[in-house]
Amino acid sequence: MSKRVSLQLVLVWPLLLCAAVFSSPSHVAAQGAPAAESVTRATLANGARVVIIRSTLAPVVTVEANFIVGGNETPDGFPGMAHAQEHMAFRGCAGMTADQTAAIYALLGGENNADTQQHITQYFATVPAADVDVALEAQATCVKGVDDSQEEWDKERGAIEQEVQRDLSNPTYKFFAQMNSAMFPGTPYAHDPLGTKASFDATTGTMLKEFYDKWYSPSNLILVVVGDVDPAATLAKIKSLFSDIPSHPLPSRPEIDLKPFTSQTLAIDSNLPYVLGFISYRLPGTDSVDYAAAQILSDVLGSQRADLYGMVPAGKALATEFAMAEAYRKASVGFGVVALPASADATSAIGEMRQIFTRYATDGVPADLVDAAKRSEIAQAEFQRNSIPGLAEVWSDALANEGRNSPEEDIDAIRKVTLADVNRVAKEYLLNVSTITAILKPVNGGGPVSQKGFGGSEQVTSSPTKPVVLPDWAKGPLEQLQAPAKAIEVSDTTLPNGIRLIVRTDRTSPTVTVLGSVKHNSDLQAPAGNDGVDDVLDQLYSYGTQTLDRLAFQKALDDIAANESAGYNFSLSVLKEYFSRGVQLLADNELHPALPGQAFKITQQQTAQFVAGQLHSPGYLTSRALTLGLVPAGDPTLRETTPATVSKLTLNDVKQYHDATVRPDLTTIVVIGDVTSDEAKTVIEKWFGDWKATGPKPNTTLPPVPVNKATASNVPDPEAVQDQVSLAEQLNLNRFDPDYYPLQLGNHVLGGGFYATRLYHDLRQVNGYVYGVSVSLNATRSRASYSVDYGCDPQNVLKARALIVRDLEQMRTEDVSESELHQAKALLLRQIPLSTASEDAVAGALLARAQMGLPLDEPVTAAHKYLALTADDVRKAFARQIRTDNLVQVVRGPAPQ
Repeated sequence: MSKRVSLQLVLVWPLLLCAAVFSSPSHVAAQGAPAAESVTRATLANGARVVIIRSTLAPVVTVEANFIVGGNETPDGFPGMAHAQEHMAFRGCAGMTADQTAAIYALLGGENNADTQQHITQYFATVPAADVDVALEAQATCVKGVDDSQEEWDKERGAIEQEVQRDLSNPTYKFFAQMNSAMFPGTPYAHDPLGTKASFDATTGTMLKEFYDKWYSPSNLILVVVGDVDPAATLAKIKSLFSDIPSHPLPSRPEIDLKPFTSQTLAIDSNLPYVLGFISYRLPGTDSVDYAAAQILSDVLGSQRADLYGMVPAGKALATEFAMAEAYRKASVGFGVVALPASADATSAIGEMRQIFTRYATDGVPADLVDAAKRSEIAQAEFQRNSIPGLAEVWSDALANEGRNSPEEDIDAIRKVTLADVNRVAKEYLLNVSTITAILKPVNGGGPVSQKGFGGSEQVTSSPTKPVVLPDWAKGPLEQLQAPAKAIEVSDTTLPNGIRLIVRTDRTSPTVTVLGSVKHNSDLQAPAGNDGVDDVLDQLYSYGTQTLDRLAFQKALDDIAANESAGYNFSLSVLKEYFSRGVQLLADNELHPALPGQAFKITQQQTAQFVAGQLHSPGYLTSRALTLGLVPAGDPTLRETTPATVSKLTLNDVKQYHDATVRPDLTTIVVIGDVTSDEAKTVIEKWFGDWKATGPKPNTTLPPVPVNKATASNVPDPEAVQDQVSLAEQLNLNRFDPDYYPLQLGNHVLGGGFYATRLYHDLRQVNGYVYGVSVSLNATRSRASYSVDYGCDPQNVLKARALIVRDLEQMRTEDVSESELHQAKALLLRQIPLSTASEDAVAGALLARAQMGLPLDEPVTAAHKYLALTADDVRKAFARQIRTDNLVQVVRGPAPQ
């Protein structure tokens, strides 16, 4: 995949919106990074650089191979060459075929991918710690050589072109692509490493092989390994696998000669439910001594205490953000953005946004916001240690992308930033400079159109089930199927007021994370005619508490470098030393929100305006069409929030809804981090203990529904050049039905393992119809739906559907092969330890199981169930539950041909 910093608006709408220094071997120590003995470095004889960071967070390891080549180095006229080469690494390497590659990574748990950026190409896999040698073998195989055969490229070309089509259907991608072209003319930064369909049509396997031979050398590689490893043993293994791979001189890299650019205003049609207005500035790149100051400036401008965000509570914008993106070596991009109602003219709001930035650049930014931004950045360095793949990404980015010696160099630079530095950078880069302005305005494509019949009558052949013969180095380790010996250790108690408290102690970093959830279903709990009351309530939490107004509350969070959110799903991330204070603020916000009258009027209007745009957006219309096809008339999930229902709400309605639905006896809180169960219980009881429930406990579980009948509809989307297709059906089961586990096992025969699984093999590897295809079973306490989702060109929608139906029918009528069953079990079993690779993932999974009513050790019991299942069990479950003649088909985009 091509990777860029995506637009991630912190929208308040829940409805949406190499110059590195190495020695051989050595150790480093840094505050905010793992302890000194945890980092091992080496440079191999062929120039390959190795960094091993030991983390005992989980029995998991991430292996990330970073090649210092990307969009910058692509030939003229072929901007996606590096991206295409990344794809072809999965189509056969020296001594490892495409089928073997797919089977190996599937058997390892399926957590592998790659991305291409402007300066680097990365190949990464997260695997159980016991399997790290296999992952290293696979990486070494592709460093030795990639086949780049014309036959395989002819197949992969279709998939990568579908990736292009997908991104070209995204208005924010189109904005970033046009912005880069305008801001960096005549440089490699002007083109995205994604590539173009025309250039891929002209690309050959020979050209790809020439590109690989030029740039893929061990001397151009930084290998980062993070996780629960023995560093000495791992380094020895790496040396044995990589040291003998010959290196060669690298070509000269293109010069990046940044020239002045002319201000432009871009007008881009959009399929979003709101208008977006952008102002983009060219800021210092990662090579610049001013990069850290620019980061702090960006944080200050985006602060909820700054004037840009102040446009939201003033009723002038639905949401705002300032962020840095496109962090290249010689430049980066900073952009401000406002979200406005779908019918709004963005000119005035963009003008006010520009005035705000000019005022800060002229008069200086607030000193306390600079201090807060620095505290936050330094604190985030601690939280980055709480994820093994996340830590691998941080180290890879610092070493390979930025040319640092370690991520600590970035934090040291942040520590040294002064108020004067920030103000100087603001003046230089925000005042009297060229900018790229853009307005993304929604285009109405019309409502869903019903379709009759499904077509797709092409001749299809049986899906291959011939076992893949693995290389000798992979056979032994991957033949083993073993259930986890035990679940992760937690404390599980219920407080006197009904709160269920789950605590997991983890000493990886001096941080604590709190996740909470209040069982809630507005379709069942909102009074008739009050649809949208929960959305208005959710927005009002940002206005502080009954004792701290909006700005005072945010300052209290900034003072302890905490991130907090309240609502039916609430959270807190805080340094251990401020745990109690953080929970105090969280509880005050959750239990005693300010709900001020003036803020209610503004939030009510903003919600109504957002809903007005949402009701006509292709995304909402697609979701609505799918729901209408799956549930019967009168089902609670068909309730619809409209501008009228929002506009009739009163502040008293919102207050009553909060008091009735936010209850301790419906709440689960998970605490994870550097805290004992007793410490966590003491703090949670102190600040949440006085919370009491009143009245009978409300029902939050939807009633069961019958199975659906087949329907088909097309939702026009004028901005889409690719169709997004959902095939779904309602099943006659729930999460606790015995058929759940054989269906999930069967799903991992169909998908989840890239080319090694049937749908990926048939739709992508063989035919090139799609870039991705997913199959999912979504089961709750009372319902379950089954879906297959994919994106492809309109002329291939029905061809792809025919293959999917064929594969589903085979699951119903034929036993899967022994090798497929083994692979599916390996996928599921190895995904259990992989699901513990980050604190956030552990906390989220514990919370989800608690809210569903599942045992907290369910993954362990599930593993034993999967091991016991047979091919006959899978076939019978699919025969009982899956009906291919009852699929609901919803297509978003051009009408299928």
